[in-house]
Amino acid sequence: MPGVELVEAYVIQGGRPLNGFVRVHGAKNSVLPILAATILSGKESLIYNCPHLKDVDSSFRILRHLGCVVRRQDEAVYIDSGPIAHHDVPDSLMREMRSSVVFLGAILGRQGKAVMSFPGGCELGPRPIDLHLWALRKLGADIRESGGNLYCETNGLKGAEISLSLPSVGATENIMLAASAAKGVTRIQNAACEPEIEDLQNFINAMGGSIHGAGTPTVVVEGAREFRRAEHSIIPDRIVAATYMACAAIAGGDVTLTGVNPAHLRTVTAALSDAGCEIDVTEDSLRIARSDALKSMRQIRTMPYPGFPTDAQSPIMAVAARAEGTTLFVENIFESRYRHVGELTRMGADIKVEGRIAVVSGVKKLYGAHVKATDLRGGAALVVAGIGAEGETVVTELDHIDRGYESMHVALSALGANMTRKTV
Repeated sequence: MPGVELVEAYVIQGGRPLNGFVRVHGAKNSVLPILAATILSGKESLIYNCPHLKDVDSSFRILRHLGCVVRRQDEAVYIDSGPIAHHDVPDSLMREMRSSVVFLGAILGRQGKAVMSFPGGCELGPRPIDLHLWALRKLGADIRESGGNLYCETNGLKGAEISLSLPSVGATENIMLAASAAKGVTRIQNAACEPEIEDLQNFINAMGGSIHGAGTPTVVVEGAREFRRAEHSIIPDRIVAATYMACAAIAGGDVTLTGVNPAHLRTVTAALSDAGCEIDVTEDSLRIARSDALKSMRQIRTMPYPGFPTDAQSPIMAVAARAEGTTLFVENIFESRYRHVGELTRMGADIKVEGRIAVVSGVKKLYGAHVKATDLRGGAALVVAGIGAEGETVVTELDHIDRGYESMHVALSALGANMTRKTV
C-alpha cells in the first residue's frame, strides 16, 4: 500500500516443541575486542569461528577505514594490519555499536594517537566510558574531550598499577590492548573475569604478547613485545547458547547444543534446572529436554561473571513468564535492562517492575502479537516468547537482533520451529 513502510520481521507460529541439534556460533563479545587487537601486531592474523553478525561487519569497516586488509571466507577471517595509515574512527561507524570504544586502546597503542566520537549501541542506560579514559590516562595517554569527540595522544605508553572501581569488561579489554603496546608491566586489579577476557588474552599471547591472569581479578600485562603472525579460534557464544536453551525450555522437546563450553553456562543451567528442565553436559555439548510443566526459578540476580549474565536475563525472563509460580529478577548491571517487559506483556505476560526488580508471575499461556525488539537481548526474549506462545508472533526491529545472532531463524527452524524471516 502507498505510504506503508515495509520492514523485515521474524514471523513465528508458536507452540511447537523443538528437537535436534544446533551448533552455537562464535562469541560476539569475544570476537570484537580480538578484531581490535589485530591492529597491534602490524602482521597478518587468521581468525576462525568468526560469526556473521552486524557488529562484526561494523568492526570490519573500522579496520578497513584504518587501512587494514580484511578478507572473509565463511567463518574464517584474514586481517593484515601492516598497512594501517589512519588513527581516527568516523562518527558514523562509532554510532553503530557500543563496543567500538574497544578500538581506542588498540589504535592508541599502535599509532600513538587516536580520534573518535563517543560510541553508540543499545540504549541500556548509562554506560559511561570514564573508567576507560581514566585507565588510559594512567598508562600515559593525554585525552581531551571536545564536541562529542575524544582526542588522544601519547609520547609513549608506560605500564602502571590500575585498580578498577568496578570489574568493567570493556575497560579491562581496553587496558589489556593499550598495555600490550606500553613499556613495562601493567597490573590490573579488580579486572573483569568473563571468558571473553581470557579469549582476548589467548589471542594477544598468540601474537607474541605476554598476559597472564585473565579469568581472575588480577591481570598482568608485560608490554612492548615483538608481535608476530597469529591464528586463533573464537570461543562459543555463551549468550547465544543461553538463548537457544531458553527456546528449548519454553517450547519443550529435546535439544542438543554443540560447540559450546558448558562451564560458561553454569548459572543459566542452574536456573533452567530449577524450571524443570533435564540438562546433560559433555566437554563441548549440552542437552536440554523438557516434558513436564515449567516451574518458577529461584531468584535471579545478574552479576559480573561468574554470576548470572545480564545478557541472559531477558531470554530467561521469557521462560519465567510461562512457568508456574513467581520468579524474582534483580538487575544489577544495567539500569534500563527491562525495556522488553512492555512487549512481553503485550503477549500476555504478567510482569511488575519496580526499579531494578522485576516480579514475573507465570501465566498458563502466552499469545502471539506484533512486537518490536527494544535492544539486542530484549529482541531475543521476544523470539523465545514467540516460540512458546499460541498463534502468530511478528517481531520487528531486527537490526537489534542481527547485532548478536547469526541467522537465528535458520537455527531454530532446523529444530522444528515454524519461524521465517520476511518483509511485512
